[in-house]
Amino acid sequence: MYKYETHMHTREASACAWSTGAEMAEKYKAEGYTGIIVTDHFFNGNSAIPRDLPWKERIELYCKGYENAKARGDEIGLDVFFGFEYGDGGSDFLVYGLDKQWLIKNDHILDIGLTDFLEYARSCGGFVVHAHPFREYEYIRSTVHAPRFVDAVEGVNASHCKAGHCEFNDRAKTFAEWYGLPVTGGSDAHNTVEKWYGGGVLSETKFSSVMDYARAVAERKVVCIDPCENK
Repeated sequence: MYKYETHMHTREASACAWSTGAEMAEKYKAEGYTGIIVTDHFFNGNSAIPRDLPWKERIELYCKGYENAKARGDEIGLDVFFGFEYGDGGSDFLVYGLDKQWLIKNDHILDIGLTDFLEYARSCGGFVVHAHPFREYEYIRSTVHAPRFVDAVEGVNASHCKAGHCEFNDRAKTFAEWYGLPVTGGSDAHNTVEKWYGGGVLSETKFSSVMDYARAVAERKVVCIDPCENK
């Protein structure tokens, strides 16, 4: 089985992350992962990118975490793919299949409503996963659930398991079942040491692109790595 991380952050782009893209790549390689998908917080999330820069410059800086992880991954034999985490202050969505050039060309995506964005991203070929849909923490004021605007649900967020909140994942799995949506898993890792979660998915086939992962999720051909099962 090939092991993949689908939800992780880097210090270059996510204000809440402690480790660089290269450091994250090295950690995942050491932990036996075949590949990772870098999903830094976009500008409407906990972004490390200054807000007063021109759009293209902001995107260039935003993609540095992925690019640094990719460069190191190429050196050490770790596949590194691109994604991003789009939010509205309470709900977050992992978007796969839309690249840096798409972000540069679409400088209007912060000016439209959440479901309008999700609909637009999917119409452009993006694959959308609702990340940790039932997370409850002090900083979350409210959440939006949009099952008709996503392709899958993150049913296993390994950070919940490590924090003792497996019930958040249980609710997400039930939510996915209610709406007939595929389930996937990710770590939501932000650094290499203190909060290492070790989540993600297993696949019988190796992914050559991020859309290989998306298709495997849609076809229910991935197995979630679920630390909660060992509690």
